[in-house]
Amino acid sequence: MVADKGKKMKVAEKVEEENHEQIDGDLVISIEKLQEIQDELEKINEEASEKVLEVEQKYNEVRKPVYDKRNEIINSIPDFWLTAFLSHPALGDLLTEEDQKIFKYINSLEVEDFKDLKSGYTITFNFNSNPYFENTTLTKTFTFLDDGTKITATPIKWKEGKGLPNGVNHEKKGNKRQLAEESFFTWFADAQQKDDMDEIHDEVAEIIKEDLWPNPLTYFNNEADEEDFDGDEGDVEGKDDDDDEESDDDQDEDDDDDDED
Repeated sequence: MVADKGKKMKVAEKVEEENHEQIDGDLVISIEKLQEIQDELEKINEEASEKVLEVEQKYNEVRKPVYDKRNEIINSIPDFWLTAFLSHPALGDLLTEEDQKIFKYINSLEVEDFKDLKSGYTITFNFNSNPYFENTTLTKTFTFLDDGTKITATPIKWKEGKGLPNGVNHEKKGNKRQLAEESFFTWFADAQQKDDMDEIHDEVAEIIKEDLWPNPLTYFNNEADEEDFDGDEGDVEGKDDDDDEESDDDQDEDDDDDDED
């Protein structure tokens, strides 16, 4: 009896082992098939990304003359870019008082992707003749490489007695810019090949490219909207005052009627 029991246990263990091997084999096959499906999806996604880039490139060409027309109109509006920057919740903090004086000379701002959109883009500030520097154009270029981002910028040719406002030098102070003290134009002074590019510089470029440039009117109108709102409040208060005066007059008339009675 004991021998029979031991034999049955060995048979059961063998069956269990075979079942386990079968399950493992089925699992491996399922995972391999799943990986094939994922590879196929990845290929489709890559093709879709390429198509999206082609469409985006096509519409960049369509947008260009419209942006040019927009720049012509903006150029006729005094202090447009200065107002838009100052009204922007992130960019406004980057401008010192001296920067604001320089920004009055901006006649256009342009953001342009490379023909190969994955390769990079440029941000260009165009200036009228001004007492601060010789340049009429300041450009910062971001080129995306396999080993990082190459950043180049126009050297600013400051006029005699001018320079980075508030005595700012080109040295970095830790990983963050001192927004309240440093000039916006230090952004052009920093150009390097990068894995360790100052984070704020990435952020400034991305905000200009992705937020300000597509619709600067949104931020230019911010201040005007607030003034309109304040004006409405004033009208409401004025109306309330008038209503109070009318109420007082009515009360006086009622009192006079009571006296006559």
